[in-house]
Amino acid sequence: MIASKTKQKQEVLEAVVVRFVGDSGDGMQLTGTQFSDTSAMFGNDIATFPNYPAEIRAPQGSLYGVSGFQVHIGSVEISAPGENVDLLVAMNPAGLKTNLHAVKPGHTVIVDTDAFSKKNLEKAQYESNPLEDGSLENYHVIEVAMTSLTKEALKEVEGLDNKSITRSKNMFALGMVYWMYNRSTEHTIEFFNKKFKSKPELIEANTKVLNAGFYFSETLELIPNSYTVAPAKMAAGTYRIVMGNTATAWGFLAAAEKSGLELFLGSYPITPASDILHELVKHKHFGVKALQAEDEIAGITSAIGAAFAGDLAITTTSGPGLALKGEALGLAMILELPLVVVDVQRGGPSTGLPTKTEQSDLLQALYGRNGESPVIIIAASTPANCFNYAYEASKLAIEHMTPVILLTDGYIANGSAPWKIKSVSEMPEIKTRRIKEAKETWNPYDRDEKTLARDWAIPGTFGLEHRVGGLEKDKVTGQVSYVPENHEYMTRIRAEKVKRVENYIPKLKTEFTDEGDLLVIGWGGTFGTLYSSLKELRQEGYSSVGLAHFNYINPLPKNTEEVLKRFKKIVVCELNTGQFASVLRMNFHGIEFLQYNKIQGLPFGNSELIEEFKKIMK
Repeated sequence: MIASKTKQKQEVLEAVVVRFVGDSGDGMQLTGTQFSDTSAMFGNDIATFPNYPAEIRAPQGSLYGVSGFQVHIGSVEISAPGENVDLLVAMNPAGLKTNLHAVKPGHTVIVDTDAFSKKNLEKAQYESNPLEDGSLENYHVIEVAMTSLTKEALKEVEGLDNKSITRSKNMFALGMVYWMYNRSTEHTIEFFNKKFKSKPELIEANTKVLNAGFYFSETLELIPNSYTVAPAKMAAGTYRIVMGNTATAWGFLAAAEKSGLELFLGSYPITPASDILHELVKHKHFGVKALQAEDEIAGITSAIGAAFAGDLAITTTSGPGLALKGEALGLAMILELPLVVVDVQRGGPSTGLPTKTEQSDLLQALYGRNGESPVIIIAASTPANCFNYAYEASKLAIEHMTPVILLTDGYIANGSAPWKIKSVSEMPEIKTRRIKEAKETWNPYDRDEKTLARDWAIPGTFGLEHRVGGLEKDKVTGQVSYVPENHEYMTRIRAEKVKRVENYIPKLKTEFTDEGDLLVIGWGGTFGTLYSSLKELRQEGYSSVGLAHFNYINPLPKNTEEVLKRFKKIVVCELNTGQFASVLRMNFHGIEFLQYNKIQGLPFGNSELIEEFKKIMK
């Protein structure tokens, strides 16, 4: 049964931010995903931000074990998951304590009162019950005994144990939120039917609880009216909600199809990159060959072997794994083979913050190998354009015969957004340098005059036999060479090959204005928040502020210096201590680069950015 809306006063909103929080076993990621998908089906623009602990099952009720999912939906352009929360759904005291600060005064908090026991309050380090001591008087608090009401709704359903019944309470919360924001339960019930098709009792249980929450909200006097957020005006086309890691995987599938190459992935599971492996494994019918290697080194070396054999070769990792892959990446560089390394950045150093976002691998990507070892580096900036940059990374690697590092991060990899579905025919051509037969005067290190890329000679092809290995190569024959002048020549030619990629990438464009008082610089996954912050700032009357967001890091766009010189002040915003700012200082002398940095495992917030920009412009 699908819950349907009765006539009720509705308030129309332009956008709303909802956050679901609870223990890591409370199903907050599933709840948030279902609300996001349903809102997208309705036609809203959305952006999401999952935030969860690294432990598989953190201690129940602990502050560090809180799992959350935030979604920003709107009838207008949404580029970031939002900062000030309109509705907080807290399934326990720890979730309330760690997230209440984000709720706007006067806005709504829904709590499961059954979870506010003395024991749970102590775990959350509350000295008194916040539901009773007046500390929540600035908020509209809706107290609901969700666990008890869930048990009541399921008392006649057979085949469920107490654990399964209690775990269904997240659907009660979701039902309430669906009612509050005028959403249908239809999409989620269809999800139940697919996910639990072999367990009809779970379909019945989740459907009953979802509807119970929906109708409970309808009759609850504490919720005097509901809200609606109209569909957004978006470019014509077919859309679906996509997570960054999924979009990355699909970008590689498209590149393999367009180039006519088989796709090989050699990977070792690591948070938050593992979902790329999980997604590609599903597509063996497209000719995907996926190897879950025994370690990071085996992952990249197997990919190098696949590149040598003529495949589109990929390896995926995060910061600690990129460190382990460094030596083999240098091997791929000196062999001049096409290889794509995806680094989904997370908080470091060492194990660091595996499930939190950071941009602190940039210098490792640039310089984390022995010797002079330049590679192409590009960075995706939204969950949706992870598709484009995975495709672009493949294209650059194949056409320029050199490794490419694609940087994403935990924020955009696990976040989701609407993606306009593309066909392979729409994508740019990928020209491979594979040769099938020997030329009369063929040498392994003959180069294209424009790109300096060498030919891709596949082993086993008569007349194309040549040596490979990590020792320095003769500049023509590829034989081992210790000649000093040859080593210097090869070092410089490999660097020049990467430098010439600047002729094949787009010029840097600024958002909002081409010149002015302040240029905000970002790169990678910070785009959404920087863009929305400047949009808000300009609405306040600051019209001379522009945004330059970098997706190409090595080489930089050819017109970078020209763009920089058109602004009086420049501030570089990064989720690290200033790595890209350092790169810019090395490349552009005489220009002052201010910095705004955050290293908390969290993305930027609009208000902190706007406050900083106003200070700079005083």
